[in-house]
Amino acid sequence: MPQQVSKAPESEKITINLGYVDLGSVDLLVREGFYSNRTDFIRTAIRQQLERHGEAARESTKRRQLQLGLCHFSRHDLEAARAAGEMLDIRVLGLATIAPDVTPELARAAIGSLTVLGALHADPAVKAAIADRIG
Repeated sequence: MPQQVSKAPESEKITINLGYVDLGSVDLLVREGFYSNRTDFIRTAIRQQLERHGEAARESTKRRQLQLGLCHFSRHDLEAARAAGEMLDIRVLGLATIAPDVTPELARAAIGSLTVLGALHADPAVKAAIADRIG
């Protein structure tokens, strides 16, 4: 039902708190030319940890039956599920989007559960309508 999009996603902004010594150490490595900036350091560190734990993450993704990548749910997708008397069990590792023309009522009628590890982009009213189904 959902469209899986293979092009590169937009990034999601996150905020972290670092102690002053750790932050200073990052700045030192940037100043010494190891990294172009703080963001480059943080992205590199995250990628190294994801690679280090890659096999465990792949096994968990498979065990949890997560769709990997970008998944878009259109109004048509949800209307088709509702017409078939089905409730969607959405499980995404990446980005899940629910089309802007999906009403809160339609989302509630068609989405039985929603698990997103990453980011969910949907109208705030739709998110509120299915808040009890988001896990």
